[in-house]
Amino acid sequence: MTGTTEDRHSLSSGRLSATIQAKGAELSSLRGADGRDYLWQAGPAWPRHSPVLFPIVGRLAEDRYTHAGQTYRLTQHGFARDLPFTWLSRSEAACALVLEDDAESRALYPYRFRLVLSYELAGTTLTLRYTLTNKGDDPMPAALGAHPAFAWPILPDVPKEEHELRFARAEQAPIHGVANGLLTAAVHPSPVEDRVLPLRTELFDADALVFTSLESRSVRFSGRGTPVLEVAWEGFEQLGVWTKPGGSGDFLCIEPWHGYASPEGFTGDLLEKPGMMILPPGTEREMQWSVSLLPAECGT
Repeated sequence: MTGTTEDRHSLSSGRLSATIQAKGAELSSLRGADGRDYLWQAGPAWPRHSPVLFPIVGRLAEDRYTHAGQTYRLTQHGFARDLPFTWLSRSEAACALVLEDDAESRALYPYRFRLVLSYELAGTTLTLRYTLTNKGDDPMPAALGAHPAFAWPILPDVPKEEHELRFARAEQAPIHGVANGLLTAAVHPSPVEDRVLPLRTELFDADALVFTSLESRSVRFSGRGTPVLEVAWEGFEQLGVWTKPGGSGDFLCIEPWHGYASPEGFTGDLLEKPGMMILPPGTEREMQWSVSLLPAECGT
């Protein structure tokens, strides 16, 4: 067991290391064999590393929703990212943490749930698995999302504008934006050309890019001559790409989601919110994403 404290645990394969915090079950470090941390280190521009988004992704109109005639307040991305998870297991190459409902959570989200996050490190790949269980007697609406922030630029001497995202498949469907935290009704032509999204800070002047009709299940983030970060996912249906508008943070978030912010104008029951998964009583849903640190590709 390496680097274990009550508040955090570190994994190592000899080629990659990762540190996970009990608060929010959050990944807080991802170091290569060169000692470089490829994860954003929660600077003033954005004080997080890789939060877990649950039970919503994005924002609700006025941070409120209704259910069974009652109104509840739930802030952006939900509460899991701010709560302490309990360690289930810890070893040199893996760990698992759990969050379960309590009276405090049910005042915000009136459902009985169990959310397990499992981390496994093998070679130069870190895999995160999410297992969500509906412990209650009623159908449970939920969204789950990842929000990892990777260092951008990947290497300090490579300009941000010499980086790109290369999708596994063509992404030709129009994309949504975000306005005042809500999904815009208007759509925009996909900025991806021949599977490549050239990166520049101006892309995010109006907030995140939201791919709601996603074909790819992986994307590669790289710069000229830099190592490659490949993010892959299973079970997530959407993807958000974001950095702080104005380029004030040296990070790029590549975010597999199942769910997204409320569309502009939506104020209905959480069961009717677009993008939510509905878990029948006693059932579970599993999804995962991974990040692999790969050598620089020829021509990049």
